[in-house]
Amino acid sequence: MTDQTVIDLGARAVMVAMQISAPVLIAALVTGVAISVVQAATQIQEQTLSFVPKILMITLALMVCGPWIIQIMTAFTTDIFNGIPGVNR
Repeated sequence: MTDQTVIDLGARAVMVAMQISAPVLIAALVTGVAISVVQAATQIQEQTLSFVPKILMITLALMVCGPWIIQIMTAFTTDIFNGIPGVNR
């Protein structure tokens, strides 16, 4: 296993991690900004008010994007397992 192989595998792992976390993070970000705008407009400064909508949107994002996330993770894991025999070369 060469240094370049390790670097490529690490880079791909980081890219896969960003891909599978993006839908959840974007849903939480958009929900947080929307709740903050509503709180600023109504001058309600309750910190716990944003938790329930964020949890609901994260759950919705996982339900909608779950099959895609599993597909990406399965493809990555399969590629890693298929590459194991070539490690000793």
